[in-house]
Amino acid sequence: MNLIIRDLTKTYSNGVKALNQINLTLEKGMFGLLGPNGAGKSTLMRTIATLQDPDSGSIMLGDIDVVAEKQEVRKVLGYLPQDFGFYPKVSALDLLNHFAILKGISDKKERKEIVDALLQQTNLFEDRKRNVSEYSGGMRQRFGIAQALLGNPKLIIVDEPTAGLDPMERNRFHNILSEIGEQVIVILSTHIVDDVRTLCNRMVVMNHGTILLEGTPAEAVASVQGRIWRKAVEKSELAEFRMRLPVISHHVSEGRMMIHVMSDDRPDDGFEAVDATLEDVYFSTITQK
Repeated sequence: MNLIIRDLTKTYSNGVKALNQINLTLEKGMFGLLGPNGAGKSTLMRTIATLQDPDSGSIMLGDIDVVAEKQEVRKVLGYLPQDFGFYPKVSALDLLNHFAILKGISDKKERKEIVDALLQQTNLFEDRKRNVSEYSGGMRQRFGIAQALLGNPKLIIVDEPTAGLDPMERNRFHNILSEIGEQVIVILSTHIVDDVRTLCNRMVVMNHGTILLEGTPAEAVASVQGRIWRKAVEKSELAEFRMRLPVISHHVSEGRMMIHVMSDDRPDDGFEAVDATLEDVYFSTITQK
């Protein structure tokens, strides 16, 4: 079952063009949707998740028309939004059982087996009787994935899932997503480049409602390999370098400003060539386009 998006557009009442002629074909596996805040990622996710309608264009999930057949989509959709609410004094076990009933899993024995298996898969079984309101941020995200997996979905959407997680929780979450991505279409919307590099076999970079780049992370890195140059400069020099060179990113390292420039040739003698990274691809795509 593929997800096929054609000529999708959405303009809000304030004139912001959130989606501008989006065309994508997604197959089984992890798909990374990378872009800064305001790029249109959440609008695209919400539209695919049947939470809002586009102005024009089409989305097909297999034989299902996503815009016209919302209830059919919801039967095979798992969705973990960026922020999700939870009941304050309900255990993870009871809440997941409640969601399973809403998802149509009516047989009590079957439901118990499914709920227990999902709590095991997301490393929450030992804490299943604790209230979700007492969970850490990472535990809540894992609970969110557990509810998204109810009903054997064919498409799973996760929106900024690792923002704010500590490294251990982020790694745990990566492992769960990686396992899920072997079976179904998983769309990972994020502004964290490393999440896409680690998890996704295909990706796009998006900004201002437009897809700027599409391919595999390896292809994306290869497209800028040999064209990334690095130099340590004083902070006071940054503005001058930005005026005369295509500086794609800068960060502080040991009290000095380290700049990355994309150029076919060495910009000047002070620059050294460095291996390109997906971060270089991301910054160069966003800044140049």
